[in-house]
Amino acid sequence: MNSSISRHLVFWLAIPLTLLALCGALAHYFNNAAPELLGSDRRLREAALAVERRLEVRGGRLLVDIAPNDSALAALGVTFAVRNTALQLLAGDARLPAVAVTDANGVFTVTTIDRRRVRSLSTRIATSLGAVNVTVADTLHPIEPAARFGFLSTLLWDFVQLDITLVLVWVGIQLGLRPVKRLRDEIAERSPLDLRPIDSPVPREMAPLTATLNRLFGMLRTSVQSQQQFIANTAHQLRTPLTGMLAQLDLLVAEPAAAAVKGRLLTLQESVRQLSHSANQLLSLARTDPAVNVAARNQPVSLGQLVGEVVARFFDRALQLNIDLGVELAPAVVLADPALLDDLLSNLLDNALKYTPNGGRVTVSAGQQGSRPMLAVEDNGAGIPEAERQPVRQRFYRLPDAPGHGSGLGLAIVEQIARLYGASVAIASGAGGVGTRVTVQFPETARAPGSAGSRPEYSA
Repeated sequence: MNSSISRHLVFWLAIPLTLLALCGALAHYFNNAAPELLGSDRRLREAALAVERRLEVRGGRLLVDIAPNDSALAALGVTFAVRNTALQLLAGDARLPAVAVTDANGVFTVTTIDRRRVRSLSTRIATSLGAVNVTVADTLHPIEPAARFGFLSTLLWDFVQLDITLVLVWVGIQLGLRPVKRLRDEIAERSPLDLRPIDSPVPREMAPLTATLNRLFGMLRTSVQSQQQFIANTAHQLRTPLTGMLAQLDLLVAEPAAAAVKGRLLTLQESVRQLSHSANQLLSLARTDPAVNVAARNQPVSLGQLVGEVVARFFDRALQLNIDLGVELAPAVVLADPALLDDLLSNLLDNALKYTPNGGRVTVSAGQQGSRPMLAVEDNGAGIPEAERQPVRQRFYRLPDAPGHGSGLGLAIVEQIARLYGASVAIASGAGGVGTRVTVQFPETARAPGSAGSRPEYSA
């Protein structure tokens, strides 16, 4: 970002500064050339008057009484030529051009003499024999080369100054935008759910920007907290009556008098159980909000112990479905909230049992993958197509051919809990390309004692 902004600003600064340098060079050129031109014009007019005073008419002929080394003209540094109206040379320097003059004030021109461009003046002078044209040229002070040199040298120096100025501006912009880059990096590194105020130091000029961003984060945080609080309160209020309804339905299904409507009761029982499961998932989702200060409840959690407790709760369900539920454990410890890790693993295991056919296999693994703790749940069910492995992480998304009446929150909860702890969630095929393996890999942490030990296996 810094380089792009710097280039953009320097480019737009370079255009007006270049024009300003050109205008400055032209002004310098005219400021230097004008006095020289005025001085040359004065000398040329004095020379023209000196030539006019030396014109004489004798015996019906026009004579020019000017010696080659005339001191007056030599002092002025000019050469001259006198021509009649037919532009025939009467006296003087033949190198001077023949200029037809009709203006009594004279005509200034630029003449080339000995490869030098000099300024000349041609005037018309009346005599008793008729008008003659007198041309004088300032050979001592060739104006244009000096003026051109001054213009080019000024332009060169102006562009050197311009280059130095643009380099200094670029460096200044780079240094000045460092706080903006730090602020950008800090915001970019945050997750979409991290709405904490920006508390990093910024220059005084950027304080209004961070204050505005903090107000925006505050409003968003309040809105998210209200939403999460509503979800949590609703889910919590639903859990108690739903638990009571399930207990009553269990008793009612066991009553002999309800045998006639047992099928309907079982359907109702499954629906209430699904509703209770959805309420628990909504409560889990609300607990994963960073705004509820998850870090305050973090503590060292043994992944092996966690797997044992969660798998124990699913043993009966696995036995009813005739699914081989096994575990592979190696010591590993994660600093986290035990309740959230319980929710994470419970949702993974619930999904695996839901989408694995009777007689299938589900394996829960915990341990170290390289230097990082990990949890994994693998099944040999239908699997998740590769194109669907990213969408299934979104809330309320279900595979088009998914069985049952799930809410589509399981993997979304797993993804959100993993994000809280900087963990990665990888969805891949199971062993032999069959089924699904979901691996949650946590950031590197201290190894548990005996982490190099064996990996015992248990089976339901």
